[in-house]
Amino acid sequence: MATIKITQTGSPIRRTSDQRATLVGLGLNKMHKTVELTDTPEVRGMIRKVAHMLSVEK
Repeated sequence: MATIKITQTGSPIRRTSDQRATLVGLGLNKMHKTVELTDTPEVRGMIRKVAHMLSVEK
């Protein structure tokens, strides 16, 4: 399957608890951390929810 490279570019400070939980669910917890995840509809939905704090590459 295809993978997506996601980098956290925004801070979770002063964000809602569900946005913080979404970042943790994506495997992100620190600024400029990068993870590679499989491209699934579930992951795409999580990315969409916190897109303002992420940088996404294919």
